[in-house]
Amino acid sequence: MAEPTRDDIDALVGPATPHFAYQLRARVRELVDDLPADSDVRRYAEEKIDLLDRLGHASSKAEEGPDEPRDRLGAEFVPSWASADQPLPPRR
Repeated sequence: MAEPTRDDIDALVGPATPHFAYQLRARVRELVDDLPADSDVRRYAEEKIDLLDRLGHASSKAEEGPDEPRDRLGAEFVPSWASADQPLPPRR
């Protein structure tokens, strides 16, 4: 198998949704598992693994456009309203 590239990582992470974040995180981790720790691709993948972990606690990736304000009318009725950059805290 050829050595993975950033494009390979992006192909997995790009269409990620909260529902599949942890499955994709496992695939990315497996894809770069054999790369050396100082590999640029591995470091890039680790950044994306962190994003996928946050996405797993979110309701949207919301990478484009402005975030909706948390004080927006009706927001208190949507407790799962969270983006990957401001995910909900993990359940205990």
